[in-house]
Parts: sequence; structure tokens; C-alpha cells
Amino acid sequence: MSDASFIIDEASAPRAPVAAPGDYFALLKPRVMSLVVFTALAGILLAPVAPHPFLAFASLLAIAVGAGASGALNMWYDADIDRLMTRTRGRPIPAGRLGREEALAFGLFLSIMAVFTLGLVANWLAAGLLAFTIFFYVVVYTMWLKRTTPMNIVIGGAAGALPPVVGFAAATGAVDLSSVILFGLIFMWTPPHFWALALVKRAEYGAAGIPMLPNVHGETRTRLEILVYSILLAPIGVAPYLLGFASPVYGAVALLLGAALVACAVEVYLRREGDKARRAAMRLFFFSIVYLTLLFMVLVIERLLALSSWLA
Repeated sequence: MSDASFIIDEASAPRAPVAAPGDYFALLKPRVMSLVVFTALAGILLAPVAPHPFLAFASLLAIAVGAGASGALNMWYDADIDRLMTRTRGRPIPAGRLGREEALAFGLFLSIMAVFTLGLVANWLAAGLLAFTIFFYVVVYTMWLKRTTPMNIVIGGAAGALPPVVGFAAATGAVDLSSVILFGLIFMWTPPHFWALALVKRAEYGAAGIPMLPNVHGETRTRLEILVYSILLAPIGVAPYLLGFASPVYGAVALLLGAALVACAVEVYLRREGDKARRAAMRLFFFSIVYLTLLFMVLVIERLLALSSWLA
């Protein structure tokens, strides 16, 4: 979209006289931010020595603010295409409750504050990783990949997969295999999760000019890619148990959830037409959320129980 047309769209959008606090909170993408906090907590709890509670809390807060800053900057840049999609047109900027300038300033301020806070309370390795995560999500994914390649979700998924690594680095000042495994788990989870939604929202992505995989290479290729990524994801989900930093209970849960995820992906691959195909795709989309949430929930609970036994 040209700059001139964007200016016309911006000028014609309805504007509220004063933004409500809830509009600024919506810029943070709170649902995404909560997942970031949860996965970063898992990274912190993987530390071989329990971190100080203040360090853990302050680090989580900084990581959460950094994730929210990324969301605000994403909404600032994507305001033009957000107006064209039903699931995003109610966001504060396209709905006219906030201007792009306010979102940009808000996002930049939070980014700087989050990175420097994490550096001061934890260490500068963690702060550097957080800064890289924000940069990768905003510049590499939002500004470049999202509008230029159908592999946007695959490559861009690295930003969403980094919080456990940032959390582990905040607690230890280092990066190890366990945090990298959690990175790989989220990284491999991202494509089938979002491509399942893209199958359902294909027309909207096409109207917005976003080259999602179904729009560029077709639904058959997308269904195959979803199945392949799901099959590769399942053993990575079990890896924390196989590598010894999760219990047999986690291993059993991961095995069952992985099998169910692959079954959902098989259904998406086989059902090609009509409402059944749409329902299968949405079933995979929602189950993938359950899959990732339960895996990290079990891991966090196990580490908290281990921590309580250390303190007893």
C-alpha cells in the first residue's frame, strides 16, 4: 500500500477524543504476552540453582514488558492490514481509538525500559537476547518477512520461541541445551498452529496481501506441511523427559498430547472440502494451544515442586 493511500486511510479512520487505558493494554497483545511469561518462567525454573525470588519476578516483568512492546510496535506497523481483517480490525489503531504515533512512542519506550531493566536486575546476556527478540519480531518478521514470503511464520517463529532462552539466561547468565530444546519446541509448534488458522482465514490474508502458505502454494501443500511439522514436533515435545530435565509424568503427557496433535494434523490432511475441512483446521488450531500450554504447565509445576523440596 502506498504512503499516500495509507495517509488517506489514517485520516478517514474514526478517532476517539481520548484513548482509554484499556486501549494501551490491548496494544500489548495480552494473550500473547501471557504465553511469553509462562514459557519464560519455565526457562527461569530450569536453572540448576534456584534464582532469588526478586530476580525471578523482576526478570519476568521485564520480559513481559518487552513482549508487550513488540506487540505495540507490531500494531503500529500493521495498522493498514489490520483494518482489512475481521479478527484484527477491532484493535485500537484500526478502530480509531489510538493513533499510530502514540503506539510507536509507547512501544519504543517500553522496549528500552524492558531491556535496560533486565540488564540491571539480571545480566546483559539476557538483556541482549530480549533486545534481539524485540528486533527480530518487529523488524525481521513484521516489517520484512510477513509481507514478502510464505515462510514468514517459519522464520519469524524464532522470536516467539526465544522467551525460555531469555528466562534461563536471566537466571544463570548462560544458555544451555535445556533452554534450546524449549526454543525448538515452540519454534516447531508455530507453523502448524498458524497454518491451521491460515487455511480458514485464507481469503482474508489474500485480501490483506499477506503471502501465507495457503495463498502462495495452495491448501494441499499447506496440509502436507502441517502434517510434516506436527510429526517432527511430537518427539521434540518428549525431549525434555528423554534428556533428563522432566519427569516420566511429563514424558507420558507429552507422548499422549503429541499423538493427539498428529491425529489432528492427519485429519486436516485428509479432509479437503467443506465445513468438515474448516472444523478440522480449527480443531487443530485450538488443540495446538492446549498442547503447548499443558506441556509447559506440567514442566513448570514439576520445577516448582522440585524447588519447594529444595527449600524444605
